[in-house]
Amino acid sequence: MANRHVAIDGPVASGKTVAARALAASLGHLYLDTGAMYRGAAYLALHFGVDLDNERAILALLEHHRIRLVPDESASAGYRVEIDGVDTGTRLFDPEVSSAVSTVAALPGVRNAMVAEQRAIAEEGPVVMAGRDIGTVVLPDARFKFYLTASVEERADRRAKEFAERGLDVSIDEVREQIEERDRLDRNRAVAPLRAAGDAVVIDSTALQAGDVLLRMRAIIDAAS
Repeated sequence: MANRHVAIDGPVASGKTVAARALAASLGHLYLDTGAMYRGAAYLALHFGVDLDNERAILALLEHHRIRLVPDESASAGYRVEIDGVDTGTRLFDPEVSSAVSTVAALPGVRNAMVAEQRAIAEEGPVVMAGRDIGTVVLPDARFKFYLTASVEERADRRAKEFAERGLDVSIDEVREQIEERDRLDRNRAVAPLRAAGDAVVIDSTALQAGDVLLRMRAIIDAAS
């Protein structure tokens, strides 16, 4: 019988994190945001002054420092990211980490290490997993696959509002440039580039509220049950 895993992919600020969290809650599945794991790796590299393309050094950091996602409904994302047991708070979403994460995530060794951990988590029970290569690489046999997208303008507006809510003064133009550069890096990396799986349902969330996206996903899942 097919598994119950749900893979949700898409570019930055496409709404996949909010949708995945809501869907996981509605299904009673574990929610895992794989992007947070890569942000943790990027944060470690920046914190210890390691070059972002130094794969060996970053892998050494990952061997000596544990990145752990802890479910926490009181957190805005629905989880905390702890490194060596210490809550990173909102630091993983600082602009410098956002700018660095695609470079770190493109390193084959880093991706291999992360994918192995993500698959191990999925083996423990049904998950709703959000990222950029879930349906194509991490869980290619997931029963349900979705790919969320939105216009660059809408995604930049969403991310700029997130920064403003955290008291960060980042111009909309700078945010747009960061998003466009991250899109370019994610879609053109040699290993596991960002793309929709052939059997994924594509949802454009530009003009949709989070609740609308959830309803569309649930309708597809419920129809197959």
